[in-house]
Amino acid sequence: MTNSALLVMDVQRDVVAIADDGSGYLPRLRRAIDGARAAGITVIYVVLGLRPGDPVVSPRNKVMTNAVQAGLFTEGAPGTEIHHDVAPQQGDVVVTKRRGSAFSGSDLDVVLRARDIDSLVLTGVATSAVVLSTLWRAIDLDFGLTVLADGCLDTDPEVHRMLTEKLFPQWADVLTVEDWLKAIAPQ
Repeated sequence: MTNSALLVMDVQRDVVAIADDGSGYLPRLRRAIDGARAAGITVIYVVLGLRPGDPVVSPRNKVMTNAVQAGLFTEGAPGTEIHHDVAPQQGDVVVTKRRGSAFSGSDLDVVLRARDIDSLVLTGVATSAVVLSTLWRAIDLDFGLTVLADGCLDTDPEVHRMLTEKLFPQWADVLTVEDWLKAIAPQ
């Protein structure tokens, strides 16, 4: 049996405010988190955190430069906090990253190795950003991968659909939250 972790990525207040489509995303994600805890699966939150006026953001990085200029993801700012509907509990791990992938500028790899985790379940906002870039890095690191399609959210529903229905299934198991919960439920 693999040792798994559920990654809850970039579900931060400002990000949710931009991307939430009213489809019940946060309650669905909460069910996945609660199910993971009940099954003894490690829950790891990944947040994007930038220092004020971030000195490590190159002007050549369009995405990060735009985020800094918009005042997004500044460490300590209220909008950078994990959304209260899915907040961490004692025993959960919170990892801060500095770029798109959960592995970029964070100690995620160290946390995973220390816990002997070899399989990741990916959730988060946005499907076309943190989920995609984390999936690519995790493939290169030989992790077993599951993507919870409705545990991910994107501002572009068509991009989300294309990724979860066409691209991700080539490298990961793609399940709904409910199907995953059935699969991990104690027998």
